[in-house]
Amino acid sequence: MEIIICQNEDHVGAVGAAKVAQIARRVGPGVVIGVATGGSPLSLYAHLASRVEAGTLDLSEASAFALDEYVGLPIEHPESYYSVIDRTVTKPLHLDPARVHVPNGSLEGLETAGQRYDAAIVAAGGVDVQILGIGANGHIGFNEPTSSLHSRTRVKTLTPQTRADNTRFFDSEDDVPRHCITQGIGTIMEARALVLVANGAHKADAIAAMVEGPVTSWCPASVLQMHPRATVIIDEAAAGRLQLADYYKQTYENLPEWQRLDVR
Repeated sequence: MEIIICQNEDHVGAVGAAKVAQIARRVGPGVVIGVATGGSPLSLYAHLASRVEAGTLDLSEASAFALDEYVGLPIEHPESYYSVIDRTVTKPLHLDPARVHVPNGSLEGLETAGQRYDAAIVAAGGVDVQILGIGANGHIGFNEPTSSLHSRTRVKTLTPQTRADNTRFFDSEDDVPRHCITQGIGTIMEARALVLVANGAHKADAIAAMVEGPVTSWCPASVLQMHPRATVIIDEAAAGRLQLADYYKQTYENLPEWQRLDVR
């Protein structure tokens, strides 16, 4: 696991975008990107969009797969992840909408929606780089604590904390859906590279548990310790509980030239 500690949220986004862009160029035009919602990746997407606008990155032939979707929320709702991905990822990055996939949270066909989504990922050749955030309770996607570390895409019940955290996107907590369909931890771990971004002191406990704690379903994100190409990019506040923070900084500052990122 590579740990990169940045000065602030904008720097996290710039470094995250540099990592994703590096992988996209290596893979080529048909790169498959896993995309997350929430506040953490927004700066990363903004920096990727700047590269696209500048003509240094072309994602017109790329495919994207979203991590999750609310169950029962119409896709035209502004806070459905279909809508959120459209305005924060698809349009800014000039992706082909036909190549952007979001789990189907419709009640009709929900029983098999997970299996169909996993099959679509396989049919696309698998995810080359999965962008992730992390919840304050250590969840990735909507895989809440005690989720199976081998789980597949499926329906989950959101914890009260997660619903409370997401209230800021709705008029009230009562409007936040209670269920979602999310890529499973096993599905996420099949991506060839993982890039997790996080900001703020409220994420510090989760980051410490993920990076330096045991691998346990109590902190689902801790499974990233088992991935061969996981990069964790965080600001100083989110790194506040890491015991080896100075070592991680020293490691990043002394990378060999061929491992360095083109950060703008």
